Amino acid sequence: MTMPNGLDDQEKLLAEAIGAARKQAFQMNHFLDKERMLDALKCASTMLSELRTSMLSPKSYYELYMAVTNELCHLELYLSEKSHKETDLYELVQYSHTIAPRLYLLITVGIVYIKNDSTLKRSILKDLVEMCRGVQHPLRGLFLRNYLLQCTRNILPDVLVAENEHEGNVYDAIDFVLTNFAEMNKLWVRMQHQGHSSEKTRREKEREELKILVGTNLVRLSQLESATLETYKRLILPGILEQVVSCRDAIAQEYLMECIIQVFPDEFHLQTLDPFLKSCAQLETGVNVKNIIISLIERLAAYNQRSGKTSGNAIDAIIPAEVELFEVFSVQVANIVQTRTDMPLEDTISLQVALLSLAQKVYADRVDYVDKVLGTTAQILDRMNMNNISHLLSVNQELSRLLRICIDFYNNALTIIQLSNFCPLLEKFDYTSRKSLALYLVMNILENETQVTTAEQADSLLTIITPLIKDDETNTTNNSTDAEEFAEEQGVVARFIHLLKSEEPDMQYKMLQTARKHLGNGGGQRLKHVLPPLVFAAYQLAFKYKAIAEQDENWDKKCQKIVQYCHSTISALAKADLPDLALRLYLQGALVIGEIRYTNHETVAYEFMTQAFSLYEDEISDSKAQLAAITLIMSTFEQMSCFGEENAEPLRTNCALAASKLLKKPDQCRGVVACAALFWSGKQNGEEMRDEKRTLDCLKKGARIASQCLDTGVQVQLYVELLNHYLFYFERGNSLITVAMLNQLIAKVNEELPNLEPSEETKQIESHYKNTLAHLRTRMESNDATLEVSFAGITLN
Repeated sequence: MTMPNGLDDQEKLLAEAIGAARKQAFQMNHFLDKERMLDALKCASTMLSELRTSMLSPKSYYELYMAVTNELCHLELYLSEKSHKETDLYELVQYSHTIAPRLYLLITVGIVYIKNDSTLKRSILKDLVEMCRGVQHPLRGLFLRNYLLQCTRNILPDVLVAENEHEGNVYDAIDFVLTNFAEMNKLWVRMQHQGHSSEKTRREKEREELKILVGTNLVRLSQLESATLETYKRLILPGILEQVVSCRDAIAQEYLMECIIQVFPDEFHLQTLDPFLKSCAQLETGVNVKNIIISLIERLAAYNQRSGKTSGNAIDAIIPAEVELFEVFSVQVANIVQTRTDMPLEDTISLQVALLSLAQKVYADRVDYVDKVLGTTAQILDRMNMNNISHLLSVNQELSRLLRICIDFYNNALTIIQLSNFCPLLEKFDYTSRKSLALYLVMNILENETQVTTAEQADSLLTIITPLIKDDETNTTNNSTDAEEFAEEQGVVARFIHLLKSEEPDMQYKMLQTARKHLGNGGGQRLKHVLPPLVFAAYQLAFKYKAIAEQDENWDKKCQKIVQYCHSTISALAKADLPDLALRLYLQGALVIGEIRYTNHETVAYEFMTQAFSLYEDEISDSKAQLAAITLIMSTFEQMSCFGEENAEPLRTNCALAASKLLKKPDQCRGVVACAALFWSGKQNGEEMRDEKRTLDCLKKGARIASQCLDTGVQVQLYVELLNHYLFYFERGNSLITVAMLNQLIAKVNEELPNLEPSEETKQIESHYKNTLAHLRTRMESNDATLEVSFAGITLN
């Protein structure tokens, strides 16, 4: 008969069955109270007949089973108390008309007999487990044998040697459970092949609901305290694995292998890895072997971490020395991969990930194990001719996980470069993936502040992160990246450069040369991010050589080399259409050279200044950029004291000339006024020039240019700025600047300022002017005797 599918039908059938069972249970209990045993057994048999139905789903059948077996407990309790009066019950219940009720009653009575006379245990248990073969209907048979297992859970013999051989020993218990397990598994597998093929999904769902009944057998075996490791190796595991492999059913195999891993102790697994893993290779093609092996690896790794002794940050492995855990797994996983040709590549890689995790958790100090896993993975990909693996493939994600686990576990890029197979495996990825992994590695270096101390280390790491510092040469059409994301990536590389640090200056120089070789071919967009850190690192190194001049007699020559290195690096930036950046670095270099003062430093500093001038004249055309650049050149030169007059004078003249040639009048004015500082605080023979006349000439020229501006607002703003400059030099004792000059400027501003139209710019000019007058007022009212000049005679209004 076909099973009704509707939920309502199932509920109705279940209600009817439970109702009938309870009615018979009531009668049974009534007859038991009256001590009418035969009538009670008839009612019990009728009640148990409800379990013969084929109409219920596994879920509904389970509810009926629970209701019926709960009532059987009353019968068992009664028989336990009255059994001395009834000596032939075990034979009597066998006359029940139908087999299922007969066997349920037989189990119930048999348990009572065993409890009252333990010498019957061995024979009755064997009898019961064999007689249960009488029910071959999968669903009914599974629940019947489950009832047998539940009833016997506390009475199974659990001793190695019994006082009376008829009581049985642990080997009888193992035989009993294994026989029951084998029969239950056959029944469970048989469910798959009943009914129409269109109901396959429903049958698989039902089997999923019933799997715990089969698994309970393994739990019972694991609870036998007298079952030693030797017993497990010799009897229990071979018995289970034989049944698992021979059933040839993927669902059963996957579940039972997982059960074995979960229910038996870790110590047992450690000593039986070979047979277990060999069995994995013999499983059906539909079995997800990957999950089984990963589950076992994770369990053993967790056991090692949980039970191992902690020493510092590390965990001492407690895996016995004779158990070569990694080697066993490595060999067997390779065997499985070779045998199971149907296994998807991503599953194969997942197994390598699990092996890697095992090596790291159990053998944290064995870098060679990790390297071996990476090498095996690379060989697998070679055999399949897998190269340039796209970032869109699922296998790419597993491979990426493999390499990221290495990076995360060691948190030390210097350990990563010891892995000889890391780079070959990295080369299997496409450009996008390699770039992503390179970025991941660099971020790890930055987070852990891993310092790179040798040129070899720097070379290896820069080779790994090549996708970050160079475009994909194989695909020139698709190198476009979001500008913000690109800048962020290059910023990360720039930060990494600052971690190239060695205590030995000579090694530091070698590292900078290595970095320059790798970073120099990245194109203009990259150079502006990655070359400046190199230049500044080189400047710092020059200072380091200066500091150890007494210990290193060749420091002078080494400084010259560093400056040449900087010059060529900055030239590369200039050639890459980055004049602003190159100009700033040349000026910074001139300052550094001026401070270090090695042989011939003046000539080289002059060269750096002239290079900056050349860039200003030839490459910078924007008027704002020109003003900023010439101001920067002048402020740099003003600080330098290394030039003799023959080099200083042309530079001063060129600065003044360049300022006066600026395109816009306001820029000219500001540039010329800035030149005044060169003649005042600029250095001549190591001391400030304090050339009052040329300083004033610059200010006067600035005033003349300001008067030529047609825009009144700009003109007033320039006059306010000029007033501040005049005041600056007046306060510092330039005797050629008079109070009359200051009054003239103040009068000019007072005259023009009220005529300006109200605007935000006008407010700023007014605010600047008020602050200037407030400063003047403070000076005029001050009684400070240290002031070099007198402010008397200045008219503010």
